[in-house]
Amino acid sequence: MTGDNTRYELASKAGGTAYGGMAAINAFAQKIGLPKRIDDSLHLFKKHLPYHESDHVLNFTYNALCGGTCLQDIETRRNDEFFLDSIGAERIPDPTTAGDFCRRFEPHHINRLQDAFDEVRLDIWEQQDDLFFEQATIEMDGTIVETTGQCKQGMDISYKGIWGYHPLVLTLAETGEVLRVVNRCGNRPSQEGAAGPADRAIDLCRRAGFRKIVLRGDTAFTQTIHLDRWDREDVQFLFGMKAYGGLVDIAENVAAKDWKHLPRSPKYDPSTPNRTRPENIKEQIVAARGYKNKRLAAEWVTEVPYSPSDCKETYRLVIVCKELEVTKQGRLFDDCVYFFYLTNESSEDLTTSEVVYGSNNRCDQENVLAQLNQCRALHAPVDNLESNWAFMVMTALSWSLKAWIGLSVPVDSRWREKHEQQRRRVIRMEFKCFLEQFVRLPAQIIRGGRQLTVRLLSCTESLGIFNRWLRFALE
Repeated sequence: MTGDNTRYELASKAGGTAYGGMAAINAFAQKIGLPKRIDDSLHLFKKHLPYHESDHVLNFTYNALCGGTCLQDIETRRNDEFFLDSIGAERIPDPTTAGDFCRRFEPHHINRLQDAFDEVRLDIWEQQDDLFFEQATIEMDGTIVETTGQCKQGMDISYKGIWGYHPLVLTLAETGEVLRVVNRCGNRPSQEGAAGPADRAIDLCRRAGFRKIVLRGDTAFTQTIHLDRWDREDVQFLFGMKAYGGLVDIAENVAAKDWKHLPRSPKYDPSTPNRTRPENIKEQIVAARGYKNKRLAAEWVTEVPYSPSDCKETYRLVIVCKELEVTKQGRLFDDCVYFFYLTNESSEDLTTSEVVYGSNNRCDQENVLAQLNQCRALHAPVDNLESNWAFMVMTALSWSLKAWIGLSVPVDSRWREKHEQQRRRVIRMEFKCFLEQFVRLPAQIIRGGRQLTVRLLSCTESLGIFNRWLRFALE
């Protein structure tokens, strides 16, 4: 690697930006009517001098899409002349103004903003094929947003001993989109207030025309007072149940003949099956130091009818028994642990084993929460609960925008299978990878003749997908 005869020059007439993909993303946002929906739904200013509400909202979203990690990063974009040219702006709000905008929000404003996103979402969904509307799986989970501030209104100590907030996040499992975000104090339980946002998400999916709607959540979200109502409304649910003493008694009284082995697919299917497995260093250390070690020996599954205390209807209670081998410098004893799942899905739709697999698939929402952390949506840079809630909603739009871009990639009937795989790849793409493939594209910006020309200076492996989506965004 050599670096001889290197010289830097500042271009006098032509200029460029590292974010060549932002012009296309901004054109796509205009095409789907996102700014207009925001301005029609959100009214925080008496006069627009000069910014509209949509300018502020997209300012947060675009900052995340350019890899910004804090409000101060907006200043970098604000002073980038060619970035401003690419999104058709003379200027954008500075970090201080952006923070003041967050402080204008009250809860009903935030809900109206999320309703505006839903209207855009419905238009995107309407363009999908019939198979897309087969099922909508709504995931519910809470997450801890830590903050080191000492004067942030609404912060509290969580059950983990962490100071911060405890937002509730609802996502659509099929696309990863964020359907609802509700910020709460740090010491509130995960399930608090979850039924209301869940009902909003159910209504949204009904309006879209999904033939089957499924609610999924962990043990904290088994809100038994709502189960009968959801069942009457033809909403399917699959929740975990805490291993209360009464449920453990039910499991221990199941006849031995009613337990069936739970098959699991291999965790890893190597392309070179003859490779030698590496030594398990972790297990060697546990054995050498005489720690107690638990290993899974077998899994058994069964189901029984069960009616929770707050329910009049009877549902399926699926029980998993995990047999464990407990060793400590030699085998000590065998143990078993029970896991419980409650569902109203019929046995014709889901077998007993498939109920377990479906509940395990809910863990994919942890990956979505990790991606929301990557785009800095699950952070609290402002000074109170509502303003941080607004920041989370506006920044999380960058993640949903990625899913909408994936859903908008055209599919040619001749290459349907290949193009469907490419769409799925964009939808499932990690946020950081999406930035590298679709946003961080070095480009020369040329404005003239009433036209903006973005001349890409490099290519990526996703350039073919980008070009097909670009034709849709600019047509």
